[in-house]
Amino acid sequence: MEDYVILAAAAFVAGMIDAVVGGGGLIQLPALFSTLPNVAPATLLGTSKLAGVWGTGAAALGFARRVRVQWSTAVPAAVAAFALSFAGAYTVTHIPPDFIRKLLPFILVAVAAYTFAKKDFGSIHAPLHIGGKERAWAILVGGGIGFYDGFFGPGTGSFLVFLFVRFFGFDFLGASAVAKVVNVACNIAALLWFGYSGHLLWQLGALMAVCNVLGSLVGIRLALRHGSGFVRKLFLVVVTGLILKTGYDAFIVG
Repeated sequence: MEDYVILAAAAFVAGMIDAVVGGGGLIQLPALFSTLPNVAPATLLGTSKLAGVWGTGAAALGFARRVRVQWSTAVPAAVAAFALSFAGAYTVTHIPPDFIRKLLPFILVAVAAYTFAKKDFGSIHAPLHIGGKERAWAILVGGGIGFYDGFFGPGTGSFLVFLFVRFFGFDFLGASAVAKVVNVACNIAALLWFGYSGHLLWQLGALMAVCNVLGSLVGIRLALRHGSGFVRKLFLVVVTGLILKTGYDAFIVG
């Protein structure tokens, strides 16, 4: 019973952070791995996805009701992400992601440094692309991140936010809204994979899903109340956490 309380609380906090800038896995996955050390890693990953897809879906709907979502970017990016997530999951069964694991902390440092140095980065919503060019960029970004999510995964939501600000000209709030739609597609693809292979704890996943959704609703309110400036600051905090976590995993643990 105590384990379920801990995991429910972790799912709530993860949903709140994930709704704003992504990175909820920083909290949810370590909680699962430390609380249930004897359960197969794939089953814990699948259970986390089961919870996360509901929280991310709730965040996507919440943003769609209150923020103008750039659907002309979100839809092609989501479709590409869904398709390429399967390709990434298939690839990881044949090629270990060791190189990406060691490279990731340095990529995240570059993302954090760029965001910190440009004080006005993501403060103004001024889309850069329209028509075919917008769709092409959306497919490229969605497909690339979808593949990464299926192949490795940490920081997917935060990478999406950064890329939509940097290459599409969105502000942080608009980028976060579009990122949620794409992230839902990634999570559904991964969940289908884990469900097919039987790696799910349904009861625990359902409990965590409820808490994840509740956390997402709180996160949406915070993001909408405080705007892009708040999202930018939380983004930097989450990316810093990702740098520490991925660096520790890559160079200290193994």
